[in-house]
Amino acid sequence: MASASSIEVRFGRRVRQLRTEQHWSQEDLADRSGLHRTYISSLERGERNVSLRAVQRIADAFGISVQILMDV
Repeated sequence: MASASSIEVRFGRRVRQLRTEQHWSQEDLADRSGLHRTYISSLERGERNVSLRAVQRIADAFGISVQILMDV
């Protein structure tokens, strides 16, 4: 399990923050990013070491740059 300060946990919190600000479900983000809902769920819990491709797809789904998304 990742520690509360790990990059995975911080990134997952950031994704959850952005998703909830948009009033999107995990399913909504999954559909918009082309990723699976269970992947989004485990990412938000800090259980995934996310790939660069997935980071780009998530940033694109939110309509933001990778730099803004990675502001963890």
